[in-house]
Amino acid sequence: MLLDTIRSTADLKTLNKGQLEQLCGELRTFLIDSVSHTGGHLASNLGAVELTVAIHTVFDTEKDRLVFDVGHQCYVHKILTGRKDKFDTLRQLDGISGFPKPSESIHDAFVAGHASNSVSVALGMARARTRLGEDYAVLALIGDGALTGGLSYEGLNDAGASNEPLIVILNDNGMSINPNVGGVSSHLAYIRTRASYYRFKKHYRSLLTHLPGGRKLYRFNHRIKTALKKMFWPCTMFEDMGFTYLGPVDGHNVEQLCHTLRWARELNCPVLIHVKTKKGKGYPSAEQTPDAYHGVGPFNKETGITPSAANDFSAAFGRTMERLAGEDKRVCAITAAMESGTGLENFARYYPDRFFDVGIAEGHAVSMSGGLAKQGMIPVFAVYSSFLQRGYDMLLHDVALQDLHVVLAVDRAGLVGADGATHHGVADIAFLSHIPNMTVLAPASFAELEAMLRQAVLFTEGPVAVRYPRGGQGEYTAPWNYEDSICLRKGRGVTIVTYGALVSEVLAAGRRLEEDGLDPEILKLNTLAPLVADPAVWSVRKTGRLVVVEDCFAVGSIGQQLCAALAAEGVAPERVRLLNSGDNFVSQGTVAQLRHKLKLDAEGIYQTVCEVCNGQSET
Repeated sequence: MLLDTIRSTADLKTLNKGQLEQLCGELRTFLIDSVSHTGGHLASNLGAVELTVAIHTVFDTEKDRLVFDVGHQCYVHKILTGRKDKFDTLRQLDGISGFPKPSESIHDAFVAGHASNSVSVALGMARARTRLGEDYAVLALIGDGALTGGLSYEGLNDAGASNEPLIVILNDNGMSINPNVGGVSSHLAYIRTRASYYRFKKHYRSLLTHLPGGRKLYRFNHRIKTALKKMFWPCTMFEDMGFTYLGPVDGHNVEQLCHTLRWARELNCPVLIHVKTKKGKGYPSAEQTPDAYHGVGPFNKETGITPSAANDFSAAFGRTMERLAGEDKRVCAITAAMESGTGLENFARYYPDRFFDVGIAEGHAVSMSGGLAKQGMIPVFAVYSSFLQRGYDMLLHDVALQDLHVVLAVDRAGLVGADGATHHGVADIAFLSHIPNMTVLAPASFAELEAMLRQAVLFTEGPVAVRYPRGGQGEYTAPWNYEDSICLRKGRGVTIVTYGALVSEVLAAGRRLEEDGLDPEILKLNTLAPLVADPAVWSVRKTGRLVVVEDCFAVGSIGQQLCAALAAEGVAPERVRLLNSGDNFVSQGTVAQLRHKLKLDAEGIYQTVCEVCNGQSET
């Protein structure tokens, strides 16, 4: 196989057109084989094979900076930059990340797990290059979906006016961006991406700029050409921003892509290359249903059949939303390009006039929710915990400040697994619980989620967040008792406080502790904000020891808030241990592996409580 001979991107530069096309085919086969075993983002990577090969043929990412936007399309990049032999560890514990990771390779220019930031980052790099007098190219590879985020336009607006040599590659795999009209535009696109056209234009520009008055003549001719082009080619938004626009280019023609990239580099100005690709290219199942193969677990590559999804919290949320919408016509659902991920497919089908997908624009979603609430609707914004971070300012200013009744369905709270540090929902406890007027609820079962969501939507005033984990429920399946907290086991030896998905782990640890005669008292928190600390304070007065178990950052955790409450009441426990995800970002792995590593599984909790009860823990 030709792919086996590629040890670095330098090897690509020796290949001819036929070999490059052969390599692209082998890369697709390798991707399908590998991801079918590990799981991962398949369709987006299949669509970007030729584009990635072309980039690495023309540029040297050891020096040149390639900034991905929504970095799940980086698999081919990783394969070509020396990580092919490690691909069986993709998204696995201690393996290679599914996203660009500079600590993993010099070829990874910047972490990219979320969306819409690539142009801003690339412009910063370009300006640093210019100010430091260095010489390298800077590219931003952005998907059309990321252009639904406002930050991308902030970056484009500044970059186009900057005159900095910078290449923005728009990977358009379905979204219509001022579509071109008819056969004339297709023919013009073909001419503009031919090598002979580039050579002629380069020579023409060089000749005129060296003749007396040539620069004025070139600018005059350029204005005439631009005016004529606008008559046939209405895709000029990027040119109006200050970019030289090239395209649309066939994203699966590697030779044409290479020519276009070389021309863009020689232009030495802000350039936008519009590349048309097909998501899932080369694998029929992924081509037909690209959304289903966006992020997949292990699957049968021969049949394309993926394992049936088990019942999970997202599905329970979706079912409950359908019932609530049937009961109250004011209930509406908002999502940021995550209709299926958040369980809202049926809601969108049954209540299309009350379903709003705003694209990758969480800040806009929060502010729009505020407007809906102000005028009498009951908006429920379903959003992953790590994506809600982008709406923090709007949550403060446009919702909480006015005490508006907006419900946040915070999916993927806590540890999420293979997507790793960029996607773990470990920050929302800190940034939600300190916001005035905010109520935060933490269900541990499907039945609790249904009851808490109903309470949040129909009966609670002001902003409410219902945070729940990815995946299914554990052994704890009880319904909500409508109390802020509940004592799951009375005891006198040690107080264990937890909430949400970790309740089942604590109960399992509690059984072992009971067998050892350590007599734990287990408190389950249902309401995290406003935090009612009295039950924990009373318990610690009795036991003298406290262990708090939660999967969030240490700073701002519920454990720290309980310690502050104990201090305010003059209660000084003999020993305290706060079990959480710590002060560092958590890498990828299965949820079970990560819980074990952080001592948040039943075994780790058991060992920690034993240490506390035996006097081996620091206060």
